[in-house]
Amino acid sequence: MKISRTTDYETIAKLNQSVHDLHYELYPKYFKQYDYEAMKEFFKGIIHDERFIFLLVEDDGEAIGYAWIEIRNDPETPFKKAYKSVYVHQISVTETKRKKGYGSRLMKEIYEIAKNKGIDLVELDYWLENKIANDFYKKLGFKKYREFVYKEL
Repeated sequence: MKISRTTDYETIAKLNQSVHDLHYELYPKYFKQYDYEAMKEFFKGIIHDERFIFLLVEDDGEAIGYAWIEIRNDPETPFKKAYKSVYVHQISVTETKRKKGYGSRLMKEIYEIAKNKGIDLVELDYWLENKIANDFYKKLGFKKYREFVYKEL
């Protein structure tokens, strides 16, 4: 297994399909159907933004997963103290390679990036019905400290 930083937006766009399809399946009201060309252009537009880091997981030379993280530096406001965090936008491992430690290894790499940048907080969110994400992050010791709620009118 190899984990490395990448700017290969085409591979990220391809690997994004499984996570995006799950979001579309669970929440079709909010998510569009997966469109490779649109995803490719989106990732192409942000992949060189210095705030974002993309990690690629390869096994025997085959791309099998990725993580998209953001280095956040929230300034102090009258309401909150300044703080830094590593925010996990997405993490995904190809379905046939799940439950083999690749996701946990990706998260360890994210923790190392945070430590190397002097950051002691990793944040993320996931959709409530995404049981895969819920189970994965619970296993890794993530704790809830905020809830996002809505009401349809």
